[in-house]
Amino acid sequence: MAKNIQRVIFTCGGTAGHVNPALALAGRMREAAPDTEVLFVGAERGLEKDLVPKAGYPFRTVHISSFHRSFKPREIQHNLVSIGNLMRAPHEARAILRDFHPDVVIGTGGYASFPLVKAAAKAGIPTAIHESNMVPGLTTEMLSPFADRIMVGFEACRQHYRHPEKVIVTGTPVRGEFFRMTKEQAKAALGVDDGRALLVSFWGSLGASGMDRQMVDFLALEAAKEPFHHIHGAGSAGYRMMTEALREKGVELEEHPALQLREYIYDMATVMRAADLVICRAGASTISELTALGVPAIIVPSPYVTNDHQEKNARVLEHAGGAQVLLERDATGQAMFQATCAIVHDPARRASMEQAMAALGIRDATERIYQVIQDLCQ
Repeated sequence: MAKNIQRVIFTCGGTAGHVNPALALAGRMREAAPDTEVLFVGAERGLEKDLVPKAGYPFRTVHISSFHRSFKPREIQHNLVSIGNLMRAPHEARAILRDFHPDVVIGTGGYASFPLVKAAAKAGIPTAIHESNMVPGLTTEMLSPFADRIMVGFEACRQHYRHPEKVIVTGTPVRGEFFRMTKEQAKAALGVDDGRALLVSFWGSLGASGMDRQMVDFLALEAAKEPFHHIHGAGSAGYRMMTEALREKGVELEEHPALQLREYIYDMATVMRAADLVICRAGASTISELTALGVPAIIVPSPYVTNDHQEKNARVLEHAGGAQVLLERDATGQAMFQATCAIVHDPARRASMEQAMAALGIRDATERIYQVIQDLCQ
């Protein structure tokens, strides 16, 4: 690590896909130089206020909030508060910089990263931003003129930036535990090593209830012959609803050992490592894991996210040949079941999708980002 990097500010928030890359890089920096001082800055109500302290890092906040695209009175009131926060945030950011004296400021996404990165750039402090999604979010677009380096997940992302000379393809960090087992070891650990393929499915919190209803129909079709193993993570509310709905359809899960309906997939690293096919959304963390592991996917992008970035994420994987995209309006239980069978029962197609997905993956993303920051601060 460059000797002059002694204090680092990470600023991020909103989703785990923004926070986890920062935590991975912070861990790598501490590994290289244990005396490195690290400070995280985020929003006072963001997910980061829980994730960061649990990881053992100090955390400070700025008043910053999103803007809603609606003219309903409640949304207008929210936006007025956001305007007020936007006026306060630069002063708060400058105060944090004066107190901490960072050698570099790194933003990894979310609107909470805007004031710190911009203030640091104006103060002449080296800055870098990392964008996990295929296309830049609003915050990344606004920061791109100020940041010294823009790090992205895939080569296909470069075309979306107005300052391509700043763009470096690093990938997005994936937790090391995803690679601690071979696929065969993971299958054995889960007890799904009888030769049948393993399907893994899960949805994020956005729109999960509607998709879980479709998954009831999927599981009912699957129960007739159990052509493959299936682990589905439904969440607590989804688990209750799905168990009752399946029982109404005459499906008692205890009688179908190949079908595992779980509230939560706590051993996600093992489950994803063992998977032969995944049905999921297209959040930044998920697509990074899929590509790093080389797992084919049927992706149903969430239609409820800003700027429709999940579909844009998914289409890049589909265009490369690693995924099949079903829009939510078309993703019935029967449609997903038929798409799954078509892939699982076609070894040549599945192998081709595995290769295409793996070709997109960057397993050493944390090290690449670390080297970018090291070079920046030389």
